[in-house]
Amino acid sequence: MSRAAIADGMISARPQIGFGRVWHTRLRPQQHRFVVPTFFLLLPMRTLRANPQAAGVLALNRAGALAFRDADHGAGCGPEQGGALAWLEALLQAQGIDDADGEIWLQCYPRVLGYSFKPVSFWYCHRADGSLRAIVAEVNNTFGERHAYLLDRPRYGQELRADKVFHVSPFCTVQGSYRFEFGRSGADGLQGLRVRIDYHDADGAAVLFTGISGALEPLTARSRRRALWRYPLLSLGVMARILWNALLLWLKKVPFYSKPQAPADAVSRSIPDDHIP
Repeated sequence: MSRAAIADGMISARPQIGFGRVWHTRLRPQQHRFVVPTFFLLLPMRTLRANPQAAGVLALNRAGALAFRDADHGAGCGPEQGGALAWLEALLQAQGIDDADGEIWLQCYPRVLGYSFKPVSFWYCHRADGSLRAIVAEVNNTFGERHAYLLDRPRYGQELRADKVFHVSPFCTVQGSYRFEFGRSGADGLQGLRVRIDYHDADGAAVLFTGISGALEPLTARSRRRALWRYPLLSLGVMARILWNALLLWLKKVPFYSKPQAPADAVSRSIPDDHIP
Protein backbone atom coordinates (compact mmCIF):
# COMPACT_ATOMS: atom_id res chain seq x y z
CA MET A 1 0.00 0.00 0.00
CA SER A 2 1.45 3.35 -1.04
CA ARG A 3 1.90 6.47 1.08
CA ALA A 4 -0.56 8.30 -1.13
CA ALA A 5 -3.14 5.58 -0.58
CA ILE A 6 -2.88 5.83 3.19
CA ALA A 7 -2.99 9.61 2.98
CA ASP A 8 -6.22 9.36 0.99
CA GLY A 9 -7.59 7.10 3.72
CA MET A 10 -6.73 9.76 6.29
CA ILE A 11 -8.63 12.43 4.39
CA SER A 12 -11.81 10.37 4.55
CA ALA A 13 -11.05 8.88 7.97
CA ARG A 14 -14.07 7.29 9.58
CA PRO A 15 -14.51 4.35 11.95
CA GLN A 16 -14.20 0.96 10.30
CA ILE A 17 -15.37 -2.48 11.36
CA GLY A 18 -13.58 -5.66 10.36
CA PHE A 19 -15.25 -9.06 10.01
CA GLY A 20 -12.83 -11.96 9.96
CA ARG A 21 -11.15 -14.60 12.08
CA VAL A 22 -8.57 -15.25 14.77
CA TRP A 23 -6.23 -18.22 14.51
CA HIS A 24 -3.95 -19.89 17.04
CA THR A 25 -1.67 -22.84 16.31
CA ARG A 26 0.63 -24.33 18.95
CA LEU A 27 3.44 -26.48 17.61
CA ARG A 28 5.21 -27.58 20.79
CA PRO A 29 5.32 -29.36 23.19
CA GLN A 30 1.84 -30.51 22.13
CA GLN A 31 -0.04 -29.51 19.01
CA HIS A 32 -3.20 -27.48 19.51
CA ARG A 33 -5.15 -25.36 17.05
CA PHE A 34 -8.30 -23.29 16.84
CA VAL A 35 -9.79 -20.77 14.42
CA VAL A 36 -12.77 -18.62 15.39
CA PRO A 37 -14.80 -15.92 13.62
CA THR A 38 -14.62 -12.44 15.10
CA PHE A 39 -15.01 -8.74 14.45
CA PHE A 40 -12.97 -5.72 15.52
CA LEU A 41 -12.81 -1.95 15.12
CA LEU A 42 -10.31 0.27 13.33
CA LEU A 43 -10.67 3.81 14.67
CA PRO A 44 -9.08 7.08 13.40
CA MET A 45 -8.22 8.44 16.83
CA ARG A 46 -7.07 11.94 15.89
CA THR A 47 -10.13 12.43 13.74
CA LEU A 48 -12.36 11.35 16.63
CA ARG A 49 -10.60 13.72 19.01
CA ALA A 50 -11.05 16.64 16.64
CA ASN A 51 -14.62 15.69 15.78
CA PRO A 52 -16.32 13.26 18.21
CA GLN A 53 -19.41 13.30 15.98
CA ALA A 54 -17.37 11.31 13.45
CA ALA A 55 -17.90 8.28 15.72
CA GLY A 56 -21.36 7.96 14.18
CA VAL A 57 -23.18 4.91 15.55
CA LEU A 58 -20.29 3.98 17.86
CA ALA A 59 -21.00 4.91 21.49
CA LEU A 60 -17.93 6.98 22.34
CA ASN A 61 -17.22 7.11 26.09
CA ARG A 62 -20.84 6.40 26.91
CA ALA A 63 -23.09 3.40 27.37
CA GLY A 64 -24.15 1.58 24.24
CA ALA A 65 -24.53 -1.87 22.70
CA LEU A 66 -21.28 -1.28 20.77
CA ALA A 67 -18.98 1.18 22.51
CA PHE A 68 -15.45 2.47 22.84
CA ARG A 69 -14.08 3.84 26.11
CA ASP A 70 -10.75 5.65 26.38
CA ALA A 71 -10.29 4.26 29.88
CA ASP A 72 -9.94 0.72 28.46
CA HIS A 73 -6.54 1.65 27.00
CA GLY A 74 -3.21 3.13 28.00
CA ALA A 75 -3.12 4.61 31.48
CA GLY A 76 -6.84 4.08 31.96
CA CYS A 77 -7.67 7.78 31.70
CA GLY A 78 -11.02 9.07 30.52
CA PRO A 79 -11.48 11.85 27.95
CA GLU A 80 -11.36 14.52 30.64
CA GLN A 81 -7.67 13.59 31.23
CA GLY A 82 -6.88 13.40 27.53
CA GLY A 83 -7.90 9.79 27.05
CA ALA A 84 -6.07 6.93 25.38
CA LEU A 85 -4.72 9.05 22.54
CA ALA A 86 -2.95 11.39 24.98
CA TRP A 87 -1.31 8.33 26.57
CA LEU A 88 -0.16 7.10 23.17
CA GLU A 89 1.20 10.50 22.17
CA ALA A 90 3.07 10.82 25.49
CA LEU A 91 4.55 7.35 24.94
CA LEU A 92 5.80 8.30 21.48
CA GLN A 93 7.23 11.58 22.76
CA ALA A 94 9.04 9.81 25.61
CA GLN A 95 10.58 7.45 23.05
CA GLY A 96 11.83 10.34 20.90
CA ILE A 97 9.27 9.86 18.13
CA ASP A 98 8.04 13.34 17.24
CA ASP A 99 7.16 12.90 13.56
CA ALA A 100 4.08 10.67 13.92
CA ASP A 101 1.94 13.72 13.16
CA GLY A 102 -0.60 12.13 10.83
CA GLU A 103 -3.58 9.93 11.59
CA ILE A 104 -3.31 7.33 14.33
CA TRP A 105 -5.53 4.30 13.76
CA LEU A 106 -6.41 2.02 16.67
CA GLN A 107 -7.32 -1.61 15.97
CA CYS A 108 -9.15 -3.00 18.98
CA TYR A 109 -12.09 -4.95 20.30
CA PRO A 110 -15.04 -2.80 21.32
CA ARG A 111 -17.16 -2.98 24.41
CA VAL A 112 -20.15 -5.19 23.62
CA LEU A 113 -23.17 -4.78 25.88
CA GLY A 114 -20.91 -3.04 28.40
CA TYR A 115 -18.21 -5.71 28.69
CA SER A 116 -14.70 -5.65 27.24
CA PHE A 117 -11.49 -7.65 27.33
CA LYS A 118 -8.76 -6.66 24.89
CA PRO A 119 -5.90 -9.20 24.76
CA VAL A 120 -4.05 -7.00 22.27
CA SER A 121 -4.73 -3.72 20.47
CA PHE A 122 -2.62 -2.11 17.76
CA TRP A 123 -1.90 1.59 17.28
CA TYR A 124 -0.83 2.46 13.71
CA CYS A 125 0.98 5.81 13.87
CA HIS A 126 1.46 7.67 10.58
CA ARG A 127 3.35 10.75 9.50
CA ALA A 128 1.55 13.69 7.96
CA ASP A 129 2.36 12.36 4.47
CA GLY A 130 0.61 9.07 5.32
CA SER A 131 3.74 6.93 5.72
CA LEU A 132 3.85 4.55 8.64
CA ARG A 133 6.12 5.76 11.46
CA ALA A 134 5.50 3.32 14.33
CA ILE A 135 3.18 0.59 15.57
CA VAL A 136 2.42 0.07 19.25
CA ALA A 137 1.10 -3.35 20.29
CA GLU A 138 -0.76 -2.82 23.57
CA VAL A 139 -1.02 -6.17 25.37
CA ASN A 140 -3.25 -7.02 28.33
CA ASN A 141 -3.13 -10.22 30.36
CA THR A 142 -5.81 -11.78 32.54
CA PHE A 143 -4.11 -10.43 35.69
CA GLY A 144 -5.00 -6.83 34.82
CA GLU A 145 -1.46 -5.98 33.71
CA ARG A 146 -0.58 -4.10 30.53
CA HIS A 147 2.55 -3.72 28.41
CA ALA A 148 3.32 -1.85 25.19
CA TYR A 149 5.65 -3.16 22.50
CA LEU A 150 6.83 -0.23 20.38
CA LEU A 151 7.79 -1.28 16.85
CA ASP A 152 9.94 1.46 15.39
CA ARG A 153 10.06 2.36 11.69
CA PRO A 154 7.91 -0.55 10.47
CA ARG A 155 6.61 -1.22 6.99
CA TYR A 156 3.48 -3.08 5.98
CA GLY A 157 4.37 -6.57 4.82
CA GLN A 158 7.69 -6.57 6.67
CA GLU A 159 8.53 -8.90 9.57
CA LEU A 160 9.43 -7.14 12.82
CA ARG A 161 10.87 -8.73 15.93
CA ALA A 162 10.51 -7.88 19.60
CA ASP A 163 11.90 -9.66 22.65
CA LYS A 164 9.16 -11.16 24.78
CA VAL A 165 9.23 -9.45 28.19
CA PHE A 166 5.61 -9.68 29.37
CA HIS A 167 3.68 -12.64 30.78
CA VAL A 168 0.55 -13.53 28.81
CA SER A 169 0.00 -17.29 28.80
CA PRO A 170 0.91 -19.59 31.73
CA PHE A 171 1.84 -22.18 29.08
CA CYS A 172 4.75 -20.10 27.74
CA THR A 173 7.85 -18.77 29.46
CA VAL A 174 8.80 -15.09 29.31
CA GLN A 175 11.69 -15.76 26.97
CA GLY A 176 12.31 -15.68 23.26
CA SER A 177 10.77 -13.28 20.79
CA TYR A 178 7.70 -12.31 18.82
CA ARG A 179 7.66 -12.02 15.03
CA PHE A 180 5.10 -9.44 13.87
CA GLU A 181 3.83 -8.79 10.37
CA PHE A 182 1.11 -6.30 9.43
CA GLY A 183 -0.75 -5.92 6.16
CA ARG A 184 -3.45 -3.63 4.82
CA SER A 185 -5.13 -3.91 1.43
CA GLY A 186 -7.23 -1.83 -0.87
CA ALA A 187 -6.62 1.38 -2.79
CA ASP A 188 -7.13 3.37 0.42
CA GLY A 189 -5.72 0.76 2.81
CA LEU A 190 -9.20 0.24 4.25
CA GLN A 191 -10.33 -2.87 2.40
CA GLY A 192 -8.65 -5.50 4.56
CA LEU A 193 -6.30 -5.88 7.51
CA ARG A 194 -4.11 -8.78 8.62
CA VAL A 195 -1.84 -9.15 11.64
CA ARG A 196 0.48 -12.09 12.26
CA ILE A 197 2.16 -12.63 15.65
CA ASP A 198 4.35 -15.71 15.99
CA TYR A 199 6.21 -16.69 19.13
CA HIS A 200 9.66 -18.28 19.03
CA ASP A 201 11.43 -19.60 22.11
CA ALA A 202 14.87 -18.62 23.42
CA ASP A 203 16.50 -21.04 20.96
CA GLY A 204 14.67 -19.48 18.02
CA ALA A 205 12.32 -22.43 17.49
CA ALA A 206 8.70 -21.64 16.58
CA VAL A 207 6.19 -22.37 19.35
CA LEU A 208 3.02 -20.48 18.38
CA PHE A 209 1.53 -19.07 15.19
CA THR A 210 -1.26 -16.59 15.87
CA GLY A 211 -3.03 -13.78 14.08
CA ILE A 212 -6.17 -11.91 13.16
CA SER A 213 -7.51 -10.82 9.79
CA GLY A 214 -10.66 -9.30 8.44
CA ALA A 215 -12.39 -7.45 5.64
CA LEU A 216 -13.00 -3.80 6.52
CA GLU A 217 -16.07 -1.69 5.90
CA PRO A 218 -17.40 1.57 7.35
CA LEU A 219 -19.08 1.26 10.73
CA THR A 220 -22.72 2.03 10.02
CA ALA A 221 -26.03 1.17 11.65
CA ARG A 222 -26.25 -1.80 9.30
CA SER A 223 -22.75 -3.19 9.97
CA ARG A 224 -23.18 -2.60 13.71
CA ARG A 225 -26.45 -4.54 13.64
CA ARG A 226 -24.77 -7.39 11.76
CA ALA A 227 -21.93 -7.52 14.30
CA LEU A 228 -24.26 -7.58 17.30
CA TRP A 229 -26.50 -10.17 15.66
CA ARG A 230 -23.63 -12.50 14.80
CA TYR A 231 -21.50 -11.96 17.90
CA PRO A 232 -23.73 -10.70 20.75
CA LEU A 233 -21.29 -12.00 23.38
CA LEU A 234 -18.02 -11.16 21.62
CA SER A 235 -16.08 -9.92 24.66
CA LEU A 236 -17.32 -12.67 26.97
CA GLY A 237 -16.52 -15.14 24.21
CA VAL A 238 -12.89 -13.96 24.06
CA MET A 239 -12.44 -14.66 27.77
CA ALA A 240 -14.34 -17.95 27.57
CA ARG A 241 -12.11 -19.17 24.72
CA ILE A 242 -8.99 -18.26 26.68
CA LEU A 243 -10.16 -20.29 29.68
CA TRP A 244 -11.44 -23.21 27.58
CA ASN A 245 -8.24 -23.56 25.58
CA ALA A 246 -6.19 -23.24 28.77
CA LEU A 247 -8.10 -26.23 30.10
CA LEU A 248 -7.42 -28.20 26.92
CA LEU A 249 -3.70 -27.42 27.11
CA TRP A 250 -3.65 -28.50 30.76
CA LEU A 251 -5.36 -31.77 29.82
CA LYS A 252 -2.69 -32.27 27.15
CA LYS A 253 -0.11 -31.89 29.94
CA VAL A 254 1.53 -28.80 28.48
CA PRO A 255 3.89 -27.41 31.18
CA PHE A 256 2.43 -24.64 33.35
CA TYR A 257 4.57 -21.64 34.36
CA SER A 258 3.82 -19.32 37.28
CA LYS A 259 3.42 -15.63 36.57
CA PRO A 260 6.64 -13.64 37.09
CA GLN A 261 6.80 -10.01 38.10
CA ALA A 262 5.70 -7.57 35.42
CA PRO A 263 8.61 -5.79 33.69
CA ALA A 264 9.80 -2.61 35.38
CA ASP A 265 9.39 -0.66 32.14
CA ALA A 266 5.87 -0.45 30.76
CA VAL A 267 7.24 -0.02 27.23
CA SER A 268 9.78 -2.10 25.31
CA ARG A 269 11.13 -1.05 21.96
CA SER A 270 12.23 -2.94 18.90
CA ILE A 271 13.34 -2.06 15.40
CA PRO A 272 13.28 -4.22 12.24
CA ASP A 273 16.32 -6.33 11.49
CA ASP A 274 17.36 -4.29 8.47
CA HIS A 275 17.66 -1.19 10.67
CA ILE A 276 19.93 -2.81 13.24
CA PRO A 277 23.54 -1.55 12.81
